[in-house]
Amino acid sequence: MNILIDDIRVFKEFTIRGCRECSFSNGGHAFAAVQGNVIQIYSSITFDNILNLKGHNGKVKNVIWTADDSKLISCGMDGAIYEWDSATGKRSGESVLKSCSYTGVTCTPDGKTTLAVGSDKKVKEVSDSAIIREIDGGGSTLTQIALTHGGRLLFAGTVSGAIRSVKYPLSNPGEFTDFAAHAGNLTRMAVTHDDQFMVTVGEDGCLIVWKISDKEGRSMKRDKEITYAEEILITKTDLEEKNTNMSELKTRCDELKMENEYQLRLKDMNYNEKIKELTEKFILEMESLKTKNQVLKTDKDRGEAKHDEELAEIMENHGKELQDLESTNNQKLMLEYEKYQELQVKSQKMQEDYEKQLAEMEESKEEALEELTEYYETKLQEKITQLEVAGDESRQQLREFEETKKQIEEDADREILDNKTKFEKRLRDEKEANLRLKGETGIMRKKFSSLQKEIDDHKVEISRLNGEVTKLNNIIKSLERDIVSLKKEIQERDETIQDKEKRIYDLKKKNQELEKFKFVLDYKIKELKKQIEPRENDIKAKKEQIQEMENELDRSSKENTSLKLKGEEWSLRLKATEQELFSERLRLRDQEARIRRIQTDLHNTVAYIQDPKQLKEHIKAMYQNHASGETVEDANIDADIQKEYSRQREHLERSVASLRKKLNKDGSLQKADKVRIMQDNVTLIKEINDLRTELKISRSRINDLEAQMGIGNREVSAIETSPSPTEKRSRLDRDESNERIVELQREEIRRLRGDIHELSTAMKMRPGSGGRLPPIAAS
Repeated sequence: MNILIDDIRVFKEFTIRGCRECSFSNGGHAFAAVQGNVIQIYSSITFDNILNLKGHNGKVKNVIWTADDSKLISCGMDGAIYEWDSATGKRSGESVLKSCSYTGVTCTPDGKTTLAVGSDKKVKEVSDSAIIREIDGGGSTLTQIALTHGGRLLFAGTVSGAIRSVKYPLSNPGEFTDFAAHAGNLTRMAVTHDDQFMVTVGEDGCLIVWKISDKEGRSMKRDKEITYAEEILITKTDLEEKNTNMSELKTRCDELKMENEYQLRLKDMNYNEKIKELTEKFILEMESLKTKNQVLKTDKDRGEAKHDEELAEIMENHGKELQDLESTNNQKLMLEYEKYQELQVKSQKMQEDYEKQLAEMEESKEEALEELTEYYETKLQEKITQLEVAGDESRQQLREFEETKKQIEEDADREILDNKTKFEKRLRDEKEANLRLKGETGIMRKKFSSLQKEIDDHKVEISRLNGEVTKLNNIIKSLERDIVSLKKEIQERDETIQDKEKRIYDLKKKNQELEKFKFVLDYKIKELKKQIEPRENDIKAKKEQIQEMENELDRSSKENTSLKLKGEEWSLRLKATEQELFSERLRLRDQEARIRRIQTDLHNTVAYIQDPKQLKEHIKAMYQNHASGETVEDANIDADIQKEYSRQREHLERSVASLRKKLNKDGSLQKADKVRIMQDNVTLIKEINDLRTELKISRSRINDLEAQMGIGNREVSAIETSPSPTEKRSRLDRDESNERIVELQREEIRRLRGDIHELSTAMKMRPGSGGRLPPIAAS
């Protein structure tokens, strides 16, 4: 048998008549097979019969190899145990006991001692062709025996199906434990190479796997760790299939790369067009910003004149507010000083009251502690006396127990049990009483600790009240600080007025610098426009070249697709022929295996020629195995029908392959279209967000300029002084310019929303990308 990665296959069959015993050597180079009373040794490399070991008079029941494969030990129904030299085929040792028919044999790892079981219900230990030790099997016949490879545990199987674990090395009388396993006779048992598991088989048709462990539940350990090979067998057909799959996957990868490159080029074209559109938009925005700048300059000039007037008014108002604040702060200071005196009187009274309460609490707690200590000391003395009395009683009861034990010896077992239970109950009661007393003392200690905690809590309250007094003092100090800070604020406001005047002067200077910068920017814009025109011409020429290249690519891709389709059709035909060859080979193998089975069955039935009943039964079994359920089919099928079937099959395979190819291409194109549209949507959303941010920035700039030029304080000045007709006109002009800017921005947002809506409708109304491919004519 060859063990493959996922299968087991028959490699070679040997015709050995009536073979019930077979054993492989530990090295795997040879195996021994039993034919009646002859042991045949075969080479597992050349499959030749190397040796024939003859010597047993009865049937050979068991054959084993030693650890080094130098010897082979066999036992049989004739009561003989033979040791054979595996190299020469000669007997090196023997032990014959005709009164016992052996059924199982095993040997130690060193191969010096042999252990055997048989029909005499005993385990025999044989060394140097002599029985050293015999151990009784406990009245049950032992059928099989197995020893672990480490030589630490010995197992034996019984007729009843139980497994017996025998203590090894053997002792007389033998020590063993039985484990219930099979419902019938145990026919075979074997231990794995790592001494971790044992496998048993019985006549009840069950196979049981056992975990080997010691009394403490620990698994057995080998002196040497077994290393497993990493190589795996695989058939040639599986290898060829994997190679073909690999080549198909490579071709698919190449196709996908080509498609991705084509899509990337398309994306580059789209992005270039978008860049052009964006440049045009930004040029328009630059022009609009220029108009805005002019409007803002006019607003600034008007704002400066207003700002001067408003400053004078603010200075007058500020002087009045300072006088009012001084009068109000003086009144607040007087009220706070009166409150401070009242709080001092209250705090003194509170301190006196808390000191009195503390003294009273301490006196009451000391009295309560003295009373509790006296009470619990008296209780402890009473419990100690009770314990002494109980100890005396227990001693007297023990003496009585000894006297009764001497008097009554006949019924000693029953009375001893009764007395034990009685005294154990009494002792338990006394122990429970002691535990209760200990618990009560623990409770008293807990109460004492709780009282101490209460005292500590009262102390914490006193400290908290002292903290409140300090807080009140801090509040008074903070109020004094507030007065000082208010005076500082008055000084700081005077300084801020001076800083604002300086800032106005700086803004005027900045305005002059901005005008100069604007002139420079206008000059640069003109120069950039001159540079952009030749570059745009170059870009147009390159775009035309790219379109020509793409047309050539489309032609080459169409030719490639047609060639690939033809190649796939031929590959499908090859696969179909390979599958048919594979199925025919399998059929031939099955027929050969069936013929071999029939030959082996015939060979086995020939052995029962002299016994007509068994011969008849074997012939019936052969008929049921090989002839029943089979129907003979007509082999002469019309050749025209076969040709028509093969032609239709080829046509269907081609159509299926072409449809699959078309499906894959349609799916990939649809995915590409969806991705492109999604990316367009994302870019449009980003542009909208950018425009929104620009709107916010422009609004914030307008608000800042208005704040700087004093537009925010228009309402105050309008209430106090009536505006002139020139001011009204300037305001109306500003409002109109601001409204125009807002309307332009709104129109741009509407236009972008319309573009998004048109793209979404185009996505919905767009036909499937499957229609782009040309129709494939069936060959």
